[in-house]
Amino acid sequence: QLQLVESGGGLVQAGGSLRLSCAVSGRTFTRYVAGWFRQAPGKERELVAGIGRGEWYADSVKGRFTIFRDNNKNTLSLQMNSLKPEDTAVYYCAARPPPTTFTFATMAQKGAYEYWGQGTQVTVSS
Repeated sequence: QLQLVESGGGLVQAGGSLRLSCAVSGRTFTRYVAGWFRQAPGKERELVAGIGRGEWYADSVKGRFTIFRDNNKNTLSLQMNSLKPEDTAVYYCAARPPPTTFTFATMAQKGAYEYWGQGTQVTVSS
């Protein structure tokens, strides 16, 4: 069992930065791969960054977002730079068993993630 709790969301102007953190409790976090998803109003939840045998990023955030994982501290982070109004969404951290094959598509399979945080709101003003 894992419990995930996000923090660090808020309101920021376009071009600004935010760092999201996800505190993970449970001794078996190292057995899972992890990711950050987001969901904007009226849109499906989508993977923005995953970490497992490398880092995986949605095209829309490449070069702006960086995912970090610290297994010693049981934390997952997302550094978000050069934020845009279209980045406005609720952001969720999540964990899942490793896929058989590591691709962005397999990392993005929402149904495969077994553990989710409650979400944190990120709002980017123009």
